[in-house]
Amino acid sequence: MEIAFETHPDRYRHWQLQLDGSVATLTMAVDPKGGLREGYELKLNSYDLGVDIELADALRRLRFEHPEVGCVVFSSGLDKVFCAGANIPMLSGSGHAFKVNFCKFTNETRLELEEASARSGLRSLAACKGVCAGGGYELALACDEILLVDDGSSAVSLPEVPLLAVLPGTGGLTRLVDKRKVRRDRADVFCTTSEGMRGERARDWKLVDHLAPRSRFDADVEAHSARLAEEGAAGKAAAPGPGIALPALQPTREGDRLRYRHVELHVDADARRAELTVHAPTGEAPARATARQKAGADAWSLRAFLELDAALLRLRLNHMDVGLVVLKTRGDAAAVLAHDAALAAQQEHWLARETLLLQARVLRRLDLTSRSFFALVDEGSCFAGVLLELLLAADRSYMLEDDDEAVALQLGPANDGPHPTVTGLSRLETLFFGDPSGLARARETSAPLPARAADALGLVTVIADDIDWDDDVRIALEERASLSPDALTGMEASLRFPGPETVASKIFARLSAWQNWIFQRPNAVGPDGALTKYGQPDRPKFDWTRC
Repeated sequence: MEIAFETHPDRYRHWQLQLDGSVATLTMAVDPKGGLREGYELKLNSYDLGVDIELADALRRLRFEHPEVGCVVFSSGLDKVFCAGANIPMLSGSGHAFKVNFCKFTNETRLELEEASARSGLRSLAACKGVCAGGGYELALACDEILLVDDGSSAVSLPEVPLLAVLPGTGGLTRLVDKRKVRRDRADVFCTTSEGMRGERARDWKLVDHLAPRSRFDADVEAHSARLAEEGAAGKAAAPGPGIALPALQPTREGDRLRYRHVELHVDADARRAELTVHAPTGEAPARATARQKAGADAWSLRAFLELDAALLRLRLNHMDVGLVVLKTRGDAAAVLAHDAALAAQQEHWLARETLLLQARVLRRLDLTSRSFFALVDEGSCFAGVLLELLLAADRSYMLEDDDEAVALQLGPANDGPHPTVTGLSRLETLFFGDPSGLARARETSAPLPARAADALGLVTVIADDIDWDDDVRIALEERASLSPDALTGMEASLRFPGPETVASKIFARLSAWQNWIFQRPNAVGPDGALTKYGQPDRPKFDWTRC
């Protein structure tokens, strides 16, 4: 079954989006029969990937279609239950790769919620009028504030370790100690107490921000959301709006090739390889913010990256055997740089800012995708400006040395600041980590760089003339495809992110790596493992060896 990542509020089965001036409410009312596949029921507002696809769509639409909103409230449509977290029968019945990619997508959605608060003035409130467990509490942790009903029974919990022998999969451990500053000894108690914490202890331990009795809960939600909306409005660069409609991307399929307006994805299943090509703009860059507003989602800087995001998600979940992605660009480098320059000049306008932030999120999605990425710079390429970020994100790059030096790279303002990785460094800073003189030389360079100049500057991995090009590239691709995918995933994740750590980098590089390992261990997924035995009368049996 092919998973579709595009949806629309008219087709939501699990969320209800309501707007009231500067406050939006996303009510979680999961359809128990609405799972992505058969074999499990989504009881007690438990979720699967389909639920989170709708949530990601709603967050994106709030940012682009409703920029006037300053606070989003997450509430539940069920009585006495906020969210029971990821659906356990779904997890136990899923393959390893699906589980890991499901967690990765959910992590990215939670991080977008936090970025919306920090960069777009969209604050968030988790209104937990009932039990808030596992992934449900992790969603609450991603919000700015948590309000818990104080009724003697409602609690917040991360029960994965004692009940399932796995870890909270979407950043819960990291957010407890890094974001909410919960003492690590108290966090230890909390994460090994399956029933969680309620009432004053939950508030005193910083697990929630506010308590309210049922009689006052709705009034407190209204008061806190109004305050947060005011804070959000103060955090917006200028009065935003009106919003723009996000269109259906509607790619066309020709055999094993998927074509969007600006992006092509060609999958060679036999070679376990894909080719991802991004085309440069052909029209003029919007010279004014009003022109950008009029162009809306059809502006190349936005549309091309919406399409690239969709293609990356398709690769992750629908083509799990593809291990190597060849990155290509086609078109006029000057046009790319012109669109970048227009976007940078208009970044005080809400739509230009949101476009830059979306570009950055899509590029981070590429960074965090467990595939090998090789960039090929050949005739017709336009690796310049924001499209050069694709090359800088790649694990290797190969560049054709042509006699007339028409094949060239070109740096621009988009390459050193507006598109940070999860570590907070730009990809240029990452490439030259520990080499300040090399970074300085790159920053001073704005002219087109043919192969020898790009190689001398340190921007590409290998250059080859037209005699050696075909063989060099073929051998490199075949060799990469022959290596262990498990070893490559670990190697790439270790090499892509030198430098400092952030909450986001810890979630992916540390938590996700451990979860990846734990998801394969018999204590969790073996015939007597905790995930397998969950909901059954007999208890799991553990191998007590500590690794």
